[in-house]
Amino acid sequence: MSTPYAVTPPAPGSLGADVPAPELLRYLDAMMRWKDQRRTELDALDRAALELSDPADRAAVTPDVTLSMTLWQGVADRLDLILATWDNGRVGEQERRRITTLVWGTLEQPGSRGQQALAVSLPEASRLSDSLASSLRSRLRLDGADPDLSGRLRALRQQVERIADQVALVPSRRRGSAADVHARLDQRLTDITERARRGADVGGLLGPLESQAATVERDLIVAASARAHAKADHQQATREVAELSARGEALRQLAARARTQVVPAPTLGIPDVSALGPVPTEPDELTAYLSRLERVERALAHAHTEYAAALARRQDLAEQVARLRTALEAVDGSGAMQALMAEADALLATEPTDLTRLEALVRAQEGFARAMGVSL
Repeated sequence: MSTPYAVTPPAPGSLGADVPAPELLRYLDAMMRWKDQRRTELDALDRAALELSDPADRAAVTPDVTLSMTLWQGVADRLDLILATWDNGRVGEQERRRITTLVWGTLEQPGSRGQQALAVSLPEASRLSDSLASSLRSRLRLDGADPDLSGRLRALRQQVERIADQVALVPSRRRGSAADVHARLDQRLTDITERARRGADVGGLLGPLESQAATVERDLIVAASARAHAKADHQQATREVAELSARGEALRQLAARARTQVVPAPTLGIPDVSALGPVPTEPDELTAYLSRLERVERALAHAHTEYAAALARRQDLAEQVARLRTALEAVDGSGAMQALMAEADALLATEPTDLTRLEALVRAQEGFARAMGVSL
């Protein structure tokens, strides 16, 4: 369908697929044109939104204008990476696979979770941008925003079919309400199309339907993004539970060794990650679970540092005792330090080793060595 507005081109291949370079070039050229044209459209939409006289009307469209800008920036940033990988066509199989990974991988950047960035691919982001721009043009009633009636009906039919595709991705136990919304949209569009075929004036019916369809499509894509987050988070949490469980067991052994070998030894508890229960699947519960996992990880890291430091302190003092013995035996023929050396040896042979007394003995031997002019 011919349109004066930017329309997302079909994306090549799939995640990590090897796509011929000419096909990649056609897509990249089309997306660069899409990016420039959509930027111009968004500037016009932003100006029109700012010019609305009613603050309530401005407040109603501002979230979609902001989301549109966020999506455009995400697409533009990803296209920059693809252009760098394309390197004026100097691409082998590895670079071609990297490009399709950039096309179909999530646009979300590390650290952006919780902000407005979405875990959607480049094609999904640009299609969502198309949908939002169409809805905003209709709501802002920009000059020239409405194509001919048949074109608007055709665009709506395509959008309703895209919504059906999104509904099919919703888990079956939650699909009912989304399927009902799609069914109502489909029925309204069918009714309007039939009335238009009979010659009725349906212009006043199309605007609200276009706006609702755009909102439904946006919400479904955002929900798909949330499910993608939840799936990735569930996999991440499952991996972290296994890792933290192994770390916890190893740390308990380290702690037991520290308590056996040294005194004073740390008295920190070792958290048991299994006490958190199974990894939940509900997004809200999963978010809270991941937060608790982070606290467990921090507690394990702190305990590891403390117990390892206690054992390392004993090892360091033992090495100092050995170095001092060698240094002092070379100069102390009278054996004035033999008692201190023997006491240090006795402490090291005793478990748990009293680190406070051992360190005092080491410092006494160091003082004697300096008095004898021994270089340590």
